[in-house]
Amino acid sequence: MLLLALTGSLSTGKSTVSNLLSQPPYCLPVIDADVLARAVVEPGTPGYKKIVNHFASTTPDLLLPTPVNERDENGSTAGHEKISHKPGPSDDRTGRPLNRAALGRRVFGSTPSRQRDRKILNSIVHPAVRWAMARSILYYYIRGHWAVVLDIPLLYDSYLDIFAPVVLMVAASPEVQMSRLRLRDPHLSEKEARDRVASQGGVDVKVARTEGRGKGRGYVIWNDGSREELEEKVGLVMREVEGGRKGVWKWVMLVLWPLAIVWAGWEVGRGWWCRSRWEVEAKEKMQ
Repeated sequence: MLLLALTGSLSTGKSTVSNLLSQPPYCLPVIDADVLARAVVEPGTPGYKKIVNHFASTTPDLLLPTPVNERDENGSTAGHEKISHKPGPSDDRTGRPLNRAALGRRVFGSTPSRQRDRKILNSIVHPAVRWAMARSILYYYIRGHWAVVLDIPLLYDSYLDIFAPVVLMVAASPEVQMSRLRLRDPHLSEKEARDRVASQGGVDVKVARTEGRGKGRGYVIWNDGSREELEEKVGLVMREVEGGRKGVWKWVMLVLWPLAIVWAGWEVGRGWWCRSRWEVEAKEKMQ
């Protein structure tokens, strides 16, 4: 089974491409890292408890207020919000969800303290997401799919690129990114929008890394135009990616699972080599 990694930055159109690949004529299963990242920090999970333990003491609004129903003297119910107590480690049992906006303000930005907090948050979330992703991959392999899409915004930052034989990078110019983000999230100030875009790394670096994987292993899809243009570009790329990977080959890999394990190990080795080669070349250019 082919692991097809899909990455991009904020407002480049990655989610649109993900939707296209999940629908006819492709109908590929999509494992969304953002969805998994939310699931692994739901109240009661180990990830949720670690986040509360680390950030609650310095982030008073880390948890959303819990609506409670209180009866008045006439016996009717009225909704009130319980927001009086400071969040702490005991909140992992109360079911109060994380306030993602507050957590985002805490970790998005370029200051040393925010970069440090973002690394801590990633160290909590990323390992849990990897395990959840591995379970999903095994499920789709057993179901006999020829490929699965791994929708991972921070593909290179999380070192997951080494596991993907093929990477699709959706790119857009910085001006288009900012325009789309401000249109989608009008509540964000210009500085907040720029901080969020910067937190996922520059598009130019991701483009270089994807192109550096070599022919047939890395595809950059520029999305500065219309949806129709994007659909056409995705179609061209997928026709090349499918090649001889569908049909008999997928059933050979499913039935002869020892061969699939060897092939997977070979692809991980190639992925590691591609990454190492790019990093060496990048260092040489900086000298």
